[in-house]
Amino acid sequence: MNEDKKSVSEKLRQSWRILTYMGNEIDTEGAEVGIREGIYFRGAQVWILACSIIIASVGLNINSIPVIIGAMLISPLMGPIVGMGLSLGINDSKLLWEALRNFLVMVFVSLIVASLYFLVTPLDYANPTELEARTSPTIFDVFIAFFGGAAGMIEHSRKGHGTVFSGVAIATALMPPLCTAGYGIANGNFHFFGGAMMLFVINTAFIMLASYIVVALLKFNKKHENSSSNKRFRTVSSLLVLVILTFSVFSAVMMIRSNRIQRDLQGFIEENKTFGSSYIYDYKLIGEKGKTAEIYFAGDLSENDMELLRSSAKRHNLDPDKMEIKSNAFGSKTDYILNNIYERADAELAAKDQKINQLEEELADIKGTSIPYSQIAREVQYKYPDVKEISISRGVKVAVDSLTELPCINAIIVTGGNPLTSEELEEMQRWFRIRLNDTTVVLRQHD
Repeated sequence: MNEDKKSVSEKLRQSWRILTYMGNEIDTEGAEVGIREGIYFRGAQVWILACSIIIASVGLNINSIPVIIGAMLISPLMGPIVGMGLSLGINDSKLLWEALRNFLVMVFVSLIVASLYFLVTPLDYANPTELEARTSPTIFDVFIAFFGGAAGMIEHSRKGHGTVFSGVAIATALMPPLCTAGYGIANGNFHFFGGAMMLFVINTAFIMLASYIVVALLKFNKKHENSSSNKRFRTVSSLLVLVILTFSVFSAVMMIRSNRIQRDLQGFIEENKTFGSSYIYDYKLIGEKGKTAEIYFAGDLSENDMELLRSSAKRHNLDPDKMEIKSNAFGSKTDYILNNIYERADAELAAKDQKINQLEEELADIKGTSIPYSQIAREVQYKYPDVKEISISRGVKVAVDSLTELPCINAIIVTGGNPLTSEELEEMQRWFRIRLNDTTVVLRQHD
């Protein structure tokens, strides 16, 4: 029995090794050559980087995700970062400092170009959501950067490159944070600059770390030289990664907590939207990461009402001590008027929404039953050259004796010299019914 279990276990291990083995696909020497060539930043690379920075800045400025993605595909920023990971893995201090120098120059050029763009652009959105999205790094950004960097390094090491680089460039998103930092410089906004640079540092550090690990696992050839500078750099890098990881975990926890508080608060608002003769007319989260909520009631709230609200808050997992409930006593008559206005506004909005939905359904029906007049005319001309004119219309056929109304489609044709025979007319009527998918088509010939 034990031998059978061992046999099954061994088969599973062999299957797993066969499934994951990459030895025949890996070319470490070719990968090293390609990565070394990709770290240099001069000539055309400078202009390509500047163009990609401007494109990404425009995309962030107008909240256009496709434009941002296009800029990320153009950017050459990944080269020096992967080069630093390679240099750490093969103990090549010369390559390390060369990649680091080119990387810092790229960052400097990117910040200058992005800052200049945001200084001169006439666009100024009140709610730049794509820019704000690059100011709050979390642990999820760590995961994306690490596994994106690993995928990129594995792709570098393959004998035949595929489309992985494009996906890595989009996923790791190196360009948008730099552009957002440029926006912060141009507008003197430290929140945007600091948050965006933190996100960029996270992406850079974990792409480099992933590259280093893949280089070690794939056993790239190491350089036989004094690697003390590499060791010092790896020590500093490890400490930096630890600090970034700690900050990112903390940020992710706070983000999840804030989202939970917002969800619980929304449930509390829905439950107490109207409370006796009072109602909630506004609310907001205040304090760091939404730890405290302010609720604004219109009308008087008694001590008993306050206790009921506190109990409701506890049912929705909210801390009543961190909620500030404010009431405005306008007087019973004013409260009654405001309540009526509030309810009437809700009713009117609901009626308008219903009317819009009805009109959209009617429009869809009309579009679905529309007749392709021009196309039918071309087809008729091809089949019946003598037909010079055709008139198609929807109508209603009414029986005079019973006043029964039936929908129908009338098609009237005008021929040139020779009128169509009855057999041709019958054949054309059958064709019309099939073409329009409607058996009510009645065909007539006009002399």
